[in-house]
Amino acid sequence: MKEVKVPVLPESINEATVALWHKKPGDYVEVDDVIVEIETDKVVLEVPAEEAGILTEILAEEGETVNAQQVLALLDDDAEMTAEKTEAPKEIIKEAPIEEAIEPPVEANEEPPEINLQENVQEEPISSPEPSVSKPTSNRMEERVPMNRIRKTIAKRLHSATQNTAMLTTFNEVDMTEILAMRKSYKEAFEKKYSVKLGFMSFFVKAAVESLKKFPTVNAYLDGDDIVYHAYCDVSVAVSSDRGLVVPVLRDAHKMGMHDIEKGIVDYAVRAQDGTLGIEEMSGGTFTISNGGVFGSLMSTPILNSPQSAILGMHKTQERAVVVNGEIVIRPMMYLALSYDHRIIDGKEAVQFLISIKDALEDPARLLLKV
Repeated sequence: MKEVKVPVLPESINEATVALWHKKPGDYVEVDDVIVEIETDKVVLEVPAEEAGILTEILAEEGETVNAQQVLALLDDDAEMTAEKTEAPKEIIKEAPIEEAIEPPVEANEEPPEINLQENVQEEPISSPEPSVSKPTSNRMEERVPMNRIRKTIAKRLHSATQNTAMLTTFNEVDMTEILAMRKSYKEAFEKKYSVKLGFMSFFVKAAVESLKKFPTVNAYLDGDDIVYHAYCDVSVAVSSDRGLVVPVLRDAHKMGMHDIEKGIVDYAVRAQDGTLGIEEMSGGTFTISNGGVFGSLMSTPILNSPQSAILGMHKTQERAVVVNGEIVIRPMMYLALSYDHRIIDGKEAVQFLISIKDALEDPARLLLKV
């Protein structure tokens, strides 16, 4: 008999939650078949079978909190393959007589009963001679669903960021004309050479990196009475997934080409949906960029990704009337928001940092010349 255990968890994670059982007692499993998924504070981990055999007993139900190396189930690796692995016989359903399938006629003075499709309706078995529908007693329904571990962690960290920092947000706007023109001119050549599309995010990461070099306090964090400065730029990129928001890190973003940034972001986005991001890929980071524009957000106040001291919020690009050289023109504009910890970043520094990003984006040649 083999034990199916919780994998070894990183030092920063003490427990996990059983998320989903892919197998049930009596099922035959092959080597490397995923038996169960467990959810940590940051990722969902798949637990595969190390031996082939029959799953005999589940010792931790879905939703239960477990620790590293805790036994989740028992697997009989000596059992021979049984009928559970073969196709189960199809269930034979007895059809009701034709007369019962026909709706009775509605009398002239009687209105047909109203059925509320939003209610939970219990149906009688198909062979019942007198099918009945339970009447809902109220249309004011409520459902209580416990938060999963990732959502709990998100809630805890966001609340901590607002309570334990002096968070302030400054806004500006950027004219996206030059970036849109550059993408239009080079998108085909870029994709042909690098096998990845040229998106907006690589421009913003590059602009942020150059601005962080000019304003190192924005790239720092507060540790007690000390300010810790980084000689590198690890840019966290907020990615939405079905399980919640995750923030994987582009390590040494200051050394990355635009194609490396785009490939990294695409890879993170795919694996965020698959739940295959590693914990180490979401740890650390010195500065964060969040793009609410993909959901249509025109303006928002991003919350700090602690212990970082600043986060840049991108938003929807929208044509607006603006004044250029004394004339009213229509330009594709985007609002930018920089939230920062006012304990270590002065308002003047935050404004200048955001203007630096704006200037780099409105004149992309700055990113190449690094001026």
